[in-house]
Amino acid sequence: FWALKSVNLTANHGESIGVIGENGSGKSTLLKIIANIIRPSRGRVRATGKIAPILELGVGFHPDLTVKENALIYGSIMGLRNSEVKKRMGPILQFSRLERFRDAKLKNLSSGMQIRLGFSVAIETNPDIFLIDEALAVGDIDFQQKCMDKFKEFKAQKKTIILVSHAMNLVKEFCEKTLFLSKGQVMAFGNTEDTVAQYLSYVKGSR
Repeated sequence: FWALKSVNLTANHGESIGVIGENGSGKSTLLKIIANIIRPSRGRVRATGKIAPILELGVGFHPDLTVKENALIYGSIMGLRNSEVKKRMGPILQFSRLERFRDAKLKNLSSGMQIRLGFSVAIETNPDIFLIDEALAVGDIDFQQKCMDKFKEFKAQKKTIILVSHAMNLVKEFCEKTLFLSKGQVMAFGNTEDTVAQYLSYVKGSR
């Protein structure tokens, strides 16, 4: 079983690329391969610059440690030194709206609060490339909008962004190009409007 087969993708500096397709089409696997979390059986990935994978938020969190302690651990997983995380602790807690809970144990926080913490640490790593897997679909509406505004900032700063999403309006608003995957293979790659139209037509025809 090939999760992905013959996928060839180039993302240029400053581009925002959407990745769409039905569940099980290989979207998340592709991001994990780009992030070097999974090694490909064949082929290779070449990336220039620092990558921040915002995939499974909160991996590495420990429920019995405090918010601050978990921020330090997660920051180190994302490639930051402890001294750097400590310097950025203020903005991390502010963005996640967890200033009042800095010394609370993580297990006493809601899942939404934990997601906010993971996301807030990830965006403080100041990478060149963001890999985002449905991360903008988590949390409450207010936090989703905060995240969206932040990524618009990164887009203006010419960060490279690869976004996996089932929200076609978000992909159309955010991405110049889009990759459509099905059963691990590339069905289309190019202009977002055209690719989304092909995907919607494919979904309609497969019902």
